[in-house]
Amino acid sequence: MTKEFQVQKHDLNAFRIVEREDTPLQDGQIRLKIDQFSFTANNITYGAAGFVLKYWDFFPAADNAEDKWGVIPVWAFADVIESSCEEVPVGDRLYGYFPPAETVVMQPMKVGENSFFDGSEHRQHLPPLYNRYSRVLAEPGYDKAHDAARVLLMPLHATSYCIFDQMEQKNWYGAEQIVILSASSKTSLGLAFALSQSDAPTVIGMTSSRNKNFVEETGLYGATLTYDELDKLNANAPTMIVDMAGNDPLRARLKDRLGDQLTYFIAVGITHWDERAEDPVFKKSTDGDRFENFFAPSYILHRAKELGPGEFDKRSRAFLINSALATFKWMSLDERTSLDGLAEIYGDVCDGELSPSSGVIVRM
Repeated sequence: MTKEFQVQKHDLNAFRIVEREDTPLQDGQIRLKIDQFSFTANNITYGAAGFVLKYWDFFPAADNAEDKWGVIPVWAFADVIESSCEEVPVGDRLYGYFPPAETVVMQPMKVGENSFFDGSEHRQHLPPLYNRYSRVLAEPGYDKAHDAARVLLMPLHATSYCIFDQMEQKNWYGAEQIVILSASSKTSLGLAFALSQSDAPTVIGMTSSRNKNFVEETGLYGATLTYDELDKLNANAPTMIVDMAGNDPLRARLKDRLGDQLTYFIAVGITHWDERAEDPVFKKSTDGDRFENFFAPSYILHRAKELGPGEFDKRSRAFLINSALATFKWMSLDERTSLDGLAEIYGDVCDGELSPSSGVIVRM
């Protein structure tokens, strides 16, 4: 039997741990034991966007006849413990997109020395990026001691890099100041790090009062404002906004304050998932030329094709290594054991109660 962590699709605060039967492997399949995974506000975003972006489809929940429960994907390391696929032997170690569970079965396809794709039928309509698994034992200099930093930051900073890359190509959308909402989030810190290494305009971080000191101490932002200090934001300068929070009332206030000086608005995460309104602040009919819902997997596919074989991976990997080293020093690991450990901390992650410096790692 294998345990897995599930949440209610329409009430992310509700969760349970269930057992499912380990079925025999079919030809070409492998069984993996999850070793460790991170759990952040980004995972709550997966749940909040589970229907729209198909996140519920990756790992169908067991014991779920009424389709009430779902499995939120996590970034993890896992080891092959059983194999009927000659190309992926027992003992291989993988990094990628997994369920918060004890084990999972996959069907490797397009197997290469460094990676393969899960060919399970139910996943073929999903973004290829999430179906790709790195065979880390083939990586030069792979060190298991760095797994925590990688699993915690690299998935988030990959999005950071994509946003930065697009902004740089667009010459910062003509802005003289860039505002990042939910500035304390790990994705925001990755983006702020990238911007700090470039010729970008002044970067302003907006955050809650309790996180202001932390954001300031990183030294990545030119200025830091709390959400209650919106009136201090220069409304006369062309401004672009990167929104990692998804707080519609805040979006509306910013849109009203900046008016025509708002050059572009990129919506990324849904940190404040419980404050989503039914009607968006930005409407396609009037704001279509200055508003974008950013989806990193789609951007990566487009940019990789544009740059040519291997070039995007080369550029992004160099950034991910540097950004992880730069920001991991601010992280305080909160290590939990087993799915019971995730259950202990899940409510705090869901409600946004953790310190921005906290990084939750669940070791199985």
